[in-house]
Amino acid sequence: METIEAIKTRRAINFFDSSRQIPADEIIKLLDVASLAPSSSNLQPWEAVLVDDPARKAALRKCAYNQAKVEEASAVLIVIANPGGLEEHIDRVMADRVEKGYMMKEDIEKQRQGPFKMYKEKESETRKLFAVKNAAFFAMNFMIAARGFGYETHPMDGFNAEEVKREFNIPNDRIIPVLIAVGYARPDLALKPRPFRYAAGDFVRMNDYRAG
Repeated sequence: METIEAIKTRRAINFFDSSRQIPADEIIKLLDVASLAPSSSNLQPWEAVLVDDPARKAALRKCAYNQAKVEEASAVLIVIANPGGLEEHIDRVMADRVEKGYMMKEDIEKQRQGPFKMYKEKESETRKLFAVKNAAFFAMNFMIAARGFGYETHPMDGFNAEEVKREFNIPNDRIIPVLIAVGYARPDLALKPRPFRYAAGDFVRMNDYRAG
């Protein structure tokens, strides 16, 4: 599917066909494509838990205010922002830059300092925003890629993050910005026209916010 078509036809589907399952290897392919999302300094501070086992989906449904789509979808992706991704990933990122000719080995220490100056300490608000913003890039890429593969998705904000962490053994310092249900639409589902979107002229200001 063409990229623009995938964006235009992506919808948040509430009713999934529980009789159809996306093969596990297909979801891995989808995740590999989604991981091509942009990330600050290529640090990729995101993680995920893929929930496709029926019993585990039932447990997740309880954490998501009993939303039926959690169980009906083929799988649900728990998207996780990791503020510690900077410390955990930076050495591999630096080594990759050297290997691919983006920088010289002797420049590693100097270049390594940049992200720490920009994103502050792990517990800071700046660092948490860094992780969440990048995880959001990944989440959106996942939904567009899913549409390109011919699947439907629904990003879910209705869940108790602390309950999800406890149930799925997610470290407390992680942030869960969204759950994403993925699967096939129910065959009898008739979508209403897309709800309105503001046109660019309604929200874009040219060159200065006060320009109107």
